[in-house]
Amino acid sequence: MDDRPPRDPWRATAWDEDQMSETNKGTDRASGHFSADRRTMLGGLAAAGITPILGIGMETAMAADKTGKDDLTWMPAWRIRDMVASGKITASAVTEHFIARIGKIDPVLHAFRAFDPEGARSQARAIDEAVAQGKPVGPLAGVPIAIKDHVAVKGLPVFDGSPSNNKAAALQPAARDSVVAERLRAAGAIIMGVTIMPGMGIGAGMPDLARHPRNPWDPKRVPGSSSAGSAAAVAAGMVPVAIGSDGGGSTRLPAALTGTIGVHTTIGRVPNLNLDHPDLPLTTSLGPIARDVRDAAIVMQAIAGPDGRDMLSTIHPPAPDYLAALNDGARGMKMAWTDDYGFTRSLGSTQTDGIIDAVRNAAQGVSALGAAFTPVDEQWESFWPHYLVTTAAYSVRPGTQRPSTEDLIRSSEVRARNRAKFDALLTRFDVLMSPTIQFTAPTVEEWDRSWRDVLKFSPVYTSDTFMFNWLGLPAMSVPCGFVEGLPIGLQLVGPPDSEPKLFRIAQAFLTRFPRTETPPPVA
Repeated sequence: MDDRPPRDPWRATAWDEDQMSETNKGTDRASGHFSADRRTMLGGLAAAGITPILGIGMETAMAADKTGKDDLTWMPAWRIRDMVASGKITASAVTEHFIARIGKIDPVLHAFRAFDPEGARSQARAIDEAVAQGKPVGPLAGVPIAIKDHVAVKGLPVFDGSPSNNKAAALQPAARDSVVAERLRAAGAIIMGVTIMPGMGIGAGMPDLARHPRNPWDPKRVPGSSSAGSAAAVAAGMVPVAIGSDGGGSTRLPAALTGTIGVHTTIGRVPNLNLDHPDLPLTTSLGPIARDVRDAAIVMQAIAGPDGRDMLSTIHPPAPDYLAALNDGARGMKMAWTDDYGFTRSLGSTQTDGIIDAVRNAAQGVSALGAAFTPVDEQWESFWPHYLVTTAAYSVRPGTQRPSTEDLIRSSEVRARNRAKFDALLTRFDVLMSPTIQFTAPTVEEWDRSWRDVLKFSPVYTSDTFMFNWLGLPAMSVPCGFVEGLPIGLQLVGPPDSEPKLFRIAQAFLTRFPRTETPPPVA
């Protein structure tokens, strides 16, 4: 069967604790000793939208080949939409299928904070009525979607990241939709519920481990932090697409750990406004998590673009077309590769070398697309703890500990040097490629233990992703294989507003090297 869309765009090893011991000294090669205290750095984490998980003990989860491509569970969102719009299936039938799917496996995987089957049915009936009357329907008509629980969906619980709101029962229903939820509804998407944004182990949003989201490839393991529920829901076939947020890697890292696609967008490109808990998210983006590149691009087309209520979004022109060049391939493009940015290997685990080798081998496959693969030996300076200093300095959150002027100057200069190096590199190359993360999914217990020292583990978890939140560059994680039976991810990084090119490269890569595996059935 030809799964290409029509031209209509709408239609194991033990964790090496010793390797973490030097990660939080607070120094960098250019500026020497650093004086920012723990309160300032924790404030920087909070300002980044990261609510304060790793060891690797492997039991292989064997991948199952995907079967029955006409099965709604694994069907891409664009095909579901086209079937609904053409009358081949009703939105109500699609919705009932996914209601049953969520009801069956979410009790094991804990992806959803709140599941809204009646709300989903009501939305589906409205789509069916529009189709029956011959009215035009949107680019996501009838497509089930989930939204991370700190992105407001009217009537569903919304989590503000506060440590005091660590129980689902304490969360209040959102009084209004976020801009993203508004736009998804306008595009015809069926909002199935909100997904759990777990903290870092037991903590904000996660009072115990019993309800922590689980990884569909092995439910004893985690799908990461933050956008973990969204990634688990997509990877498990509970929805074809979901919305995550990325304040340090939080769409890309769960995507890499679950074998899905995660998009960190150019800051401000997707409105990220919370009128009930105002903040200025200078480094946090909203973006899609999906199994199919076209699905992710269609969601971006629906949610991206300025909104006059959101100050950061209005510095951008109208959103580019994310679909026009999607199938144009990567021939003639120039791809740079870095193993570790010159510093991230030192933050790694005992799995690091093997994962870098595996991702590099996969990335070299771009040569088969007609693109040039070029390793580079650029040495960037670590983002840690400078990222935290700059985010704490500009945070509008009450009680944030401000850094000293000297520390802010030092951190800002490190940022300027790093950004200048990336800007120069990305004038010579179309994208920079690297691993997304240097380990595979840990067990829930190992994850929780590792986060007991948040300042030590944060740079380990986010070693290859945090930089691009700090510098304001878009990035995407693309599934590229397995290590010991668990997914790994390839990161693509580009200049601001290069998401159309990132989607184009990801589409070419996954068309040539498709990931047809699905997780084993959930018991």
